[in-house]
Amino acid sequence: LAKKLYGGDGGAYYAWCPNELPMLREGNIGAGKLALEKNGFALPRYSDSAKVAYVLQGSGVAGIVLPEKEEKVIPIKKGDAIALPFGVVTWWYNKQDTELVILFLGDTSKAHKSGSFTDFFLTGPNGIFTGFSPEFVGRAWDLEESTVKTLVGSQSGNGIVRLDSNFRMPEPKIEHYNGMALNCEEAPLDVDIKNGGKVVVLNTKNLPLVGEVGLGADLVRLDGSAMCSPGFSCDSALQVTYIVRGSGRVQVVGVDGKRVLETRLKAGDLFIVPRFFVVSKIADPEGMDWFSIITTPNPIFTHLAGRTSVWKALSPEVLQAAFNVPADVEDKFTSKRKAEEIFFPPQN
Repeated sequence: LAKKLYGGDGGAYYAWCPNELPMLREGNIGAGKLALEKNGFALPRYSDSAKVAYVLQGSGVAGIVLPEKEEKVIPIKKGDAIALPFGVVTWWYNKQDTELVILFLGDTSKAHKSGSFTDFFLTGPNGIFTGFSPEFVGRAWDLEESTVKTLVGSQSGNGIVRLDSNFRMPEPKIEHYNGMALNCEEAPLDVDIKNGGKVVVLNTKNLPLVGEVGLGADLVRLDGSAMCSPGFSCDSALQVTYIVRGSGRVQVVGVDGKRVLETRLKAGDLFIVPRFFVVSKIADPEGMDWFSIITTPNPIFTHLAGRTSVWKALSPEVLQAAFNVPADVEDKFTSKRKAEEIFFPPQN
């Protein structure tokens, strides 16, 4: 689970620490979570990492400024995924009673610290203005020193503040939303298997900005007691998964056929599957939803069970020889799962 890094009465920011989860550092992946209370405002900042943001709960407003572009003010709600390339300046605001919670997953290969995001704030006691002398700030923005002191010294909040309920923030524009975000709960499904599960894949087709971020993502909703086929990413991509809802069991198999992980997953957990390792999950009766990023904008997966599995492509003689079994055992193996793909409904 994530640990709180900072916050106040406007909300808090949490992150997963690479010291506790070394795979973050090894995979050059960062993971954090922003939670804003009513009237909570996350001050403008830019980051040392390209990211995908995913709204876990609530609704609110995001301000996004791409390098040398105008500010986009977009409405955001649960299920929205937003691509945040390098150099983007963002702010976040919640005017609703429900807490607004946003997950950030991204690539830290160019970051200050591998496995961690570092944010650079534009304002506040740790904002970039505070490091420059009044002379430099005055010269740069053509201001008198008294104005500089007011400008730089008035914001005492660190990263997240609570605004007065009467303060009017800019209204979001729905036309700014298109091309900046995609709602994974409302988008056309890439996979839909009755009593099995559903998948929406975020890629360069439905959200071109992910190409600039260099990451793909998906939202998977596994139905109650259903199974996700064992599979692996076959383009050497690393998969980082956050459990959004529900719970279930997971097994991961690595080198030399060794099971390297067997555990229970629950909402709020983050877990990482190394390159080429095979993973499979079985949901508890209430089902399990997860949001993943994959370290390539257009990921390719190989599944080892189901209609599209590699076994169905191999000839019977090869399977008999490979497993060293008689033809009737091979026939039982290949005669099953001819219809289902990726997800298998619960057994009766």
